[in-house]
Amino acid sequence: MPRIALLQMTSGIDPEANLFAIEEAAEEAAAKGAEVLFTPEMSILLDRDRERARGWIESGGPGEVTERLFNHAGDFGIDIALGSQAVRSAGGKWANRSMYFSRHGEGAVDPVTYDKIHMFDVDLASGESWRESNAYEPGREVVTVEGTPLGRLGLAVCYDLRFPALFGALGDRRCDAIALPAAFTKPTGAAHWHVMLRARAIEASAFVIAAAQVGRHEDGRETYGHSLVVDPWGEVLLDMGGEAAGLGFCDIDLARIAEVRAQVPSLANRREIAKS
Repeated sequence: MPRIALLQMTSGIDPEANLFAIEEAAEEAAAKGAEVLFTPEMSILLDRDRERARGWIESGGPGEVTERLFNHAGDFGIDIALGSQAVRSAGGKWANRSMYFSRHGEGAVDPVTYDKIHMFDVDLASGESWRESNAYEPGREVVTVEGTPLGRLGLAVCYDLRFPALFGALGDRRCDAIALPAAFTKPTGAAHWHVMLRARAIEASAFVIAAAQVGRHEDGRETYGHSLVVDPWGEVLLDMGGEAAGLGFCDIDLARIAEVRAQVPSLANRREIAKS
């Protein structure tokens, strides 16, 4: 029964401080028996000042992070699922990129990567306005990681949660678990976070692992927290609350996947619906 760790963070505008927090968490998680550490969306830098963020990205900061986490995975003996960091994309904008580092990685740094597909372009009733597409290029590929301690792991990021087609594709690939790192706003988190994560776990008959940002950040935003682990039946196995950053642990009973799929074989029963 593999043990996983989730790092709930209040990431700020200092990439080095954020990376140090992840490094400390990886070492502690490994020492306490975790096989995978999951971190939130934008773990390394959460900054609404895009010019300041651009300076760090263009200076090669993301490449240094990637190399350090690759080395730490091997040194500490733990897989690291970096929720995401901003990197330069081929289209000239940035990509909101998840990275999975295996402890067994050898040679050149080459994590499995997923670029967030759905851009958070919204105007909330609270007065908050977000236009992720102004700076970020959307991804186009559905990505899974093979051979993790949890089996086949599907990758998604934050706002992707609202688009069932992506999770349907991950379900079709028979993912055993899906990572959903996030930096959910407080209003949308309070309304939708728990119910949608439970729904996606039920639909995919898979574990959903959602490491989240929490609290008030240096750039002025507030995030909802409540890092969750949900089992394939929709049961919440871990809820880290909405108050503080920290490290949480959960033991994953992989036999639960087959049990649920035998009881409710919705993946096997799925039919194609013709588009009008």
